[in-house]
Parts: sequence; C-alpha cells; structure tokens
Amino acid sequence: MIQLQYIDSGILEAYVTGSATDTEVKELMYMKAKYPEVNFALQQLELDMEHIAQHMAVMPPAGTWDKISNTIDELVLRGEYDPKQFTTDARDNNYHNFKTDNSPHFIAVESESNHMKVHKNWKWVLAAVFVLGKIFLGCAIYFYLENRQAQQQVQELKTELKQLKK
Repeated sequence: MIQLQYIDSGILEAYVTGSATDTEVKELMYMKAKYPEVNFALQQLELDMEHIAQHMAVMPPAGTWDKISNTIDELVLRGEYDPKQFTTDARDNNYHNFKTDNSPHFIAVESESNHMKVHKNWKWVLAAVFVLGKIFLGCAIYFYLENRQAQQQVQELKTELKQLKK
C-alpha cells in the first residue's frame, strides 16, 4: 500500500525529469531497493519517457551534420592570433593591426554624434503617427464627454418618468 502511494506521489516523475532533490533521490533509491514494485514502476516510466521522446523527435534538415562538421573543421584549422600583432599608436591612441595573411583586418569605428539617425521617409511616418495619435486622443475625449452627457440625460429622463408614474 505504501508503495502505491509512493509511486503516485510524483517523485518518480521528478526523478526521471531531473527535478528531484537530493533527499528525494536518496529516498527513491531506498524505496527502489526495498520494493520491487517501485523499481518496476520506475523502469516503466523511463521506458514511457524514452518512447515519447522518440516519437516526438524532429529530424534535422539534410546537410545539417555537414554544416556542423565544416564549421568545426574551420575552427580547428584557423590559426592562433598573436597578441603582439596589435600595438597602440601614440598619435591618436587607436589600435592598429599589422595585417598578416591569417589575421582579419580590424577597422576602428568612431561616431561624431550620439544621436540616432532616421531616414527622411521615416521622419514623415513618425510625424504622421504622432499627429494621428493626437487626433485619436481628441476624439476619445470628445466621445467620452458626449457619452457622459448622454448618460446624464438618460438619468434625468428616468427620474422624470418615475415622477410622472407617481
């Protein structure tokens, strides 16, 4: 009876998915050794999880292994960079690269402004969106006030009807 409660407690699932704590793992190993039902349930759960994983697996596109292999080969065959190839120029304190056959050419990029530049066409689009936002805000306020006024009129009419009925 204890074995069935233990099997239904969810600890087996936590163990199989790797989310069980150390104390739960120790407890499971003890229960597995003591009760064959727990051991059998754990084996069945592991088989079920493996079966689900195999049926839900997605095959990678053809040529994926070749791409991975080529990338690894390229990384292995790429030469090491010598730190001495970089030096500081005393004139402008920029890093310069003495180009060798195996090393890439680095270009120092500096900007004169911290502002983001927007293409001229996008400026008009952003201006239009801003103006439309203001128009929609004005319409929303107008219709809110109209709705409030209509609700007051409806309330006044209801009170007049109640007075007439009396």
